[in-house]
Amino acid sequence: MKRGTIHLYKIGILFLEREFEHDIYELIRAFYPESSLTSFYSSEEVTECDLFFRIEDQDGCCLIGYENEEKKGAITAEFTEGQSSDALISCDKDRAHAVRKERKDQLKFALYQLLVKLTGKTLPWGNLTGIRPAKLAMGLIESGMKNTEAAREMRERYLVSPQKTALAITIANREREILKNIDYENGYSLYVGVPFCPSICLYCSFSSYPLKQWKDRVDLYLEALCKEIHEVAQMMKGRKLDTIYIGGGTPTTLEPYQLQKLLDALSESFGFDGLEEFTIEAGRPDSITREKLMMIRNYPVTRISVNPQTMNQETLDIIGRRHTVEETKSAFALARECGFDNINMDLIVGLPGEDRLMVENTLREVRTLAPDSMTVHSLAVKRAARLNIFRDRYQEMTFENNQEIMDMTMKAAYEMEMGPYYLYRQKNMKGNFENVGYAKVDKAGIYNILIMEEKQPIIALGAGGSSKLVFDHGNRIERVENVKDVTNYIERIDEMIERKRTGIRTWL
Repeated sequence: MKRGTIHLYKIGILFLEREFEHDIYELIRAFYPESSLTSFYSSEEVTECDLFFRIEDQDGCCLIGYENEEKKGAITAEFTEGQSSDALISCDKDRAHAVRKERKDQLKFALYQLLVKLTGKTLPWGNLTGIRPAKLAMGLIESGMKNTEAAREMRERYLVSPQKTALAITIANREREILKNIDYENGYSLYVGVPFCPSICLYCSFSSYPLKQWKDRVDLYLEALCKEIHEVAQMMKGRKLDTIYIGGGTPTTLEPYQLQKLLDALSESFGFDGLEEFTIEAGRPDSITREKLMMIRNYPVTRISVNPQTMNQETLDIIGRRHTVEETKSAFALARECGFDNINMDLIVGLPGEDRLMVENTLREVRTLAPDSMTVHSLAVKRAARLNIFRDRYQEMTFENNQEIMDMTMKAAYEMEMGPYYLYRQKNMKGNFENVGYAKVDKAGIYNILIMEEKQPIIALGAGGSSKLVFDHGNRIERVENVKDVTNYIERIDEMIERKRTGIRTWL
């Protein structure tokens, strides 16, 4: 089937052995990002495919067969002695976890080699399917490995490219230095969600609602949110609050009096003494006013974001940002004028229609503003995003990202005296790359590292909030979810509070 100039393959995967099903699926998708993948669980279900994989257990090994119009074959992941599924039953919990991880690594190693053979290409992050490469690097270093040993492990076991290995090791070491004073056992961080935006961006899959349609319900939302703030503060008494992050949506869609209500609730319930960091996303330039910024300045906010995503007007119009490049520049200048000395800017690489020269223009414009940190995102289109829902409308557009562009963003960051301090990956990223945060000395976003490295509990308040309860010395994580829908959140706020009370009581 042809769409534009891209041949879209139909790929089928028959899982007769379902262990590590998710990892197998995601690794195949990474090699065939523009294809449709279908999972089958019996031979009777299988339909016609351009490329077909068969996953089955065979004498304690995992056999991966493949077949297309031109050829067929198989590769075997050989598990070492004591790694069979039956052997795991008799192991203690820690040993079973270690053995299962070893089995997964061997399976992904074999599958990666097969996919390289089939496609003739390699992936910058090798066979890693998780979203936290720096967490892997940090774990290797914290286990006692030297940097060189950890790098060798990433290259040889996980087949990560030398360039990405160096990036992950560099970031892991900087993260360790930044977090050295954080109390993982007794501390926690707070996320507060404001799910309203001036308009909804084409690529957005967050719980965001256009302010124009929800303006009459914002005060009701804040009442529910302030109630959750008060109750959760009581639950977390005796623990140290390290960072607060107010995100969204766009928090600065709130009017000044609404910002004051929210910030007063946080001050009265949690207090701000001893905070390592307090971030508010100003996000959309078309939501920023002097009055709002000065209201924020009344509180000990240490970091804000003014996020252009791109400095090309044509792209802003396509993705539905509904603000101008000049508004971005004016909002940034206004924030500086109001006294903010730690301003982040988010950029997205791989936006529809943008090529290398357009990214170069964005970086040139950002350089003139001289932010204190910059986060470079590789476009990842999730199922809930309008860009995916209405993909037929945008199928003729190019979505360009490559190593040259990623290198260009890194070079620009270095020229602005920023170094990388955190990274993460998402599913369906263009070019199988990564999101990287760059920052000047002492300007790194501590919360960003904590949420990615999962070192301490993150309590998330508001519609769509997903709390991570980290316990057992960081070895276990349980999630407590708030409903995403604003109306449901308002009406069921007591239920959301009780969910947290039960989770905190049980696991923390």
